[in-house]
Amino acid sequence: MPNANEDTPSALSQVQRRAVSELLRVAPVADELGRRFQEAGFRLALVGGSVRDALLGRLGNDLDFTTDARPEDVLKIIRPWADSVWDVGIAFGTVGAQKSARAGDAVRSFQIEVTTYRSEAYDRTSRKPEVSYGDSIEEDLVRRDFTVNAMALALPEQEFVDPHGGLEDLAAGVLRTPGTPEDSFSDDPLRMLRAARFAAQLDFEVAPEVVAAMKAMSDRIEIVSAERVQGELNKLLLSAHPRKGLGLLVDTGLADRVLPELPALRLESDEHHRHKDVYDHSLIVLEQAIALEEDGPDLVLRLAALLHDIGKPRTRRFESDGRVSFHHHEVVGAKMTKKRMTALKYSNDMVKEVSRLVELHLRFHGYGDGEWTDSAVRRYVRDAGPLLERLHKLTRSDCTTRNKRKANALSRTYDGLEERIAQLQEQEELDAIRPDLDGNEIQRVLEIGPGPMVGKAYAFLMELRLENGPMGNDAAVAALKEWWATQATQATQATEAPKA
Repeated sequence: MPNANEDTPSALSQVQRRAVSELLRVAPVADELGRRFQEAGFRLALVGGSVRDALLGRLGNDLDFTTDARPEDVLKIIRPWADSVWDVGIAFGTVGAQKSARAGDAVRSFQIEVTTYRSEAYDRTSRKPEVSYGDSIEEDLVRRDFTVNAMALALPEQEFVDPHGGLEDLAAGVLRTPGTPEDSFSDDPLRMLRAARFAAQLDFEVAPEVVAAMKAMSDRIEIVSAERVQGELNKLLLSAHPRKGLGLLVDTGLADRVLPELPALRLESDEHHRHKDVYDHSLIVLEQAIALEEDGPDLVLRLAALLHDIGKPRTRRFESDGRVSFHHHEVVGAKMTKKRMTALKYSNDMVKEVSRLVELHLRFHGYGDGEWTDSAVRRYVRDAGPLLERLHKLTRSDCTTRNKRKANALSRTYDGLEERIAQLQEQEELDAIRPDLDGNEIQRVLEIGPGPMVGKAYAFLMELRLENGPMGNDAAVAALKEWWATQATQATQATEAPKA
C-alpha cells in the first residue's frame, strides 16, 4: 500500500483507486444494489470492514452496507432481488441477505448486511445498546469503532467517503477512534476488546491515547455480556497474531476482567530464576501450536495451548532443596479451565474438549525413559479419544526449552510414542477400544438381567482389554466367570461378617 501519510493527493488517489478496483470484482452485486436503492430514492454505501479489506486487497464474500433507508424500506428493496433474506437483526436496523452473482469468471455467493444509519450507546448499567437512526453517512461513520472502519464507498457513483482520516491510519497501520477513545468506549465498551482483536488480525499498532483509555476504562467491560466477550476472544485467538492482542489485553488490565487466569501466569521468579516465566511460556506454546495446525485455525487447540498451565500459580511450591514444583497443576488447571470457559458461555462440548486437553498435557512426560508398556500406550490413546491428534500437537508445542539437545531428545521420544501408537492401532484398532464381550454377551454368560453389575463387569473387561490387548471370546468368557465367582464370594463374606 502506498504511504497515505504523504501530503500528496497522488498517494491518496492511488489507495482510493485500489479500493475501487477491488470493489469492481464484486461490482455485479454492489452496483446492482446501489442502483436499486438510488431508484427507490435512498442512498447506499459499502462501509466499515468491507472498505478496509478492499483497501488491503482482501475483500471477501461478506459485504456490509449502510443506508438512509429504514429497515422496512430495505426489506421492500432487497426482497425481490436477493436469493434469500433474513431479518433477525432488524431490531438493530440490520437486514441480511444472500445473493449469488458472476464475478469475473466465477459465480460467487455473497453474504450481505444492510444497516440503517444509526447511533448507539450504553447507559452505565445496561448490557444492551440503545439504537437510534441517523440521516447522514457522516453521522453514521462518526459512531464507528475505529477510523480504519469509518470509511465508506458511496454506490453506485463509487465516491470515497473518509471524514476521519481512516485512509492515513490504514496506511500507517494504526488503530485510532473517530472521536475521543473515551467517548467511543463509553458508547460500547466491547470496542476495547475489538482494539486488541484488530491489532491481532491486522498486525496494527494501537494509538497511545487509545491504550491509555483502555487502561482507564477497563472496568467498563464488565457490563458487556459474556457471549459478546467470548466472540471477540475467539476472533482474537483465531487471528494471525494472537500474541499481540493477548499482550494488549494483559497490559491494559482488560484480561484481569475477562480472562484473569492469563495475567496470573506472570509469576515472580525466585532470585535464582529456577523456573521459567509461565506467562511467556504459555504464549510461546500457543505460537508453536499454531505452527503445527494443518487444516486452518483450531480454536480448541489454541485455547488448550493458552490455558494448559493456568493451574501453576495455585500449585507452586518452593521445595526444601530449592526446587520449584507445580504438583498436579494439570488437574487443577483442567478445573479452572472448565470454570472460566463456562463463565464465558462456551458450549459444553468445547469446555469438555479444552479442559480434557489441559488435564492430559503432562501425561507424555511419564514416557520419557521408555518404561511405558503396551497397556500404558493403550490407556493414553483411550483417555485422549478423538482429541489424540490435538494432544500430539499440544504436547509437542509444550517443549519451549532453548537447549537444542534437550528439545531434539523430547521430539525423538515423542516420535517413538507416535510410532508405537500407530503400530498398536494397526494391530488392535485402538481408536475403537472396547471389551471382548458386549453388554448382551455379559448378561448371557452370567445369566443376569440389566443392572449395575453389568456395568461393573463391562468395566472389568475393559481393564483387561487395556492391560492385555485383544483376548478372544473364550479367554474373555473364562476371565469374566472367574471375576463373577470372586464377586459372589465377596458378597457372601460381607453378608456373614459379624456386625459391630
